[in-house]
Amino acid sequence: VQLQASGGGVVQEGGSLRLSCAASGRPFNQYALGWFRQAPGKEREFVAGISRNYYNTQYSDSVKGRFTISKDNAKNTVALQMNSLKSEDTAVYFCASRYARLMGIVEVRPDGYQNWGQGTLVTVSS
Repeated sequence: VQLQASGGGVVQEGGSLRLSCAASGRPFNQYALGWFRQAPGKEREFVAGISRNYYNTQYSDSVKGRFTISKDNAKNTVALQMNSLKSEDTAVYFCASRYARLMGIVEVRPDGYQNWGQGTLVTVSS
């Protein structure tokens, strides 16, 4: 699966952005998806994940209640709706996919994913 992320940009604190990740290659419905981010000088961290059957989701504590991950198997896309953005959300955001034999598992470890998009920069200004 090849991934292409888009939707990043500059937004003021309290604003919203929607990131999208388009996938091509193998059947999308065989994959679980995740969003990660990496701020300057920091390690890549888990943001949100969704299971292969899109029934289960998981979020980091820092974004819970503000971000929503969704998966559209028909369109081969995964989206991250980000609301109430804060300056600490500033980072490069990456989408990632993993072949998932089990339907309902959400992976939070970066090394659990086989494919990564190129990243899209989100800048939240205060």
